[in-house]
Amino acid sequence: MAAATASASVSLNHHRSVVPKHHGVSLNSRIGVPTRFSSNGYTSRIRATSAVAVEPELRTPAQDATEAELFACPICYEPLIRKGPSGFNVPAIYRSGFKCSKCNKSYSSKDIYLDLTVTSGTKQYNEVKPARSELFRSPIVSFLYERGWRQNFNLSGFPGPDEEFKMAQEYFKVAEGGVLVDVSCGSGLFSRKFAKSGAYSRVIALDFSENMLRQCYDFIKNDESIISSNLALVRADVSRLPFPSGSIDAVHAGAALHCWPSPSNAIAEINRILCSGGVFVGTTFLRVNPSAPTIFRALEQSALRTYSYFTQEEIEDLVTSCGLINYTSKVQSSFIMFSAQKQ
Repeated sequence: MAAATASASVSLNHHRSVVPKHHGVSLNSRIGVPTRFSSNGYTSRIRATSAVAVEPELRTPAQDATEAELFACPICYEPLIRKGPSGFNVPAIYRSGFKCSKCNKSYSSKDIYLDLTVTSGTKQYNEVKPARSELFRSPIVSFLYERGWRQNFNLSGFPGPDEEFKMAQEYFKVAEGGVLVDVSCGSGLFSRKFAKSGAYSRVIALDFSENMLRQCYDFIKNDESIISSNLALVRADVSRLPFPSGSIDAVHAGAALHCWPSPSNAIAEINRILCSGGVFVGTTFLRVNPSAPTIFRALEQSALRTYSYFTQEEIEDLVTSCGLINYTSKVQSSFIMFSAQKQ
């Protein structure tokens, strides 16, 4: 992973879509516009390279659903029947029980999150994921994630959580008022920001790691503005998302793609749950350019044994081959934010 430098070049790629305006970026080709990422304290230039802009797809809002209908069985994708107090917030969902209307499998909250994995309720069977997934189930890594781990991402060009949130919100403007799922949410760094923004009717913080979800709860349990808001904590597999098809307006995946066991399966699932015109926004680390200094290429080769890093072209190919359209991306050093829409 290449470290960001004071002279880092930021490139903004437009592919078949209008990119949300950000930092005064002009849509005119080959015009350099100064921008400042205040969290890193350096000034770079953004280069717009598109010649043709196409209007983004209009979003068809997901059908209004009750709290129960929003969740689906991860086995058969049928809506879950809910029993318990009404309301879409952490305390109400914690005190509720859910049952599939088709296969009769029951789901309940474990600790403070709703477990909607296929293996929920198993007593003898235990499924182990690849190392890249298991690492984040560790209580130590979960505890450290927002206490130093995530802050190191700026060495690879990540502009910082506040700036990344603003950038994502620009893409999500067409989904305001709808349902947002923050997949691979970790300790809820962005889930909390989305919930506090008030821009969405419901926010689901979703992760496979039990300990990450516990950390998320620790961060929100004493914050009344979040704990009683329209936020749910859900444990689920990104390759088997527990939502009906076409029921979600926005999906966010921050620094997650490189950790997924099967990125293609995950993005195909994201496509399935998005409504027409729904938006997917993700960030990840790019594979180091062959011309990068040897030390960075050596570090990447070591990291590749655990994570999967891709080039800009590979990410676009992956996203579009999974059926999403209007792909666009923003790149800074080894950081990429990409977005696409459901047809």
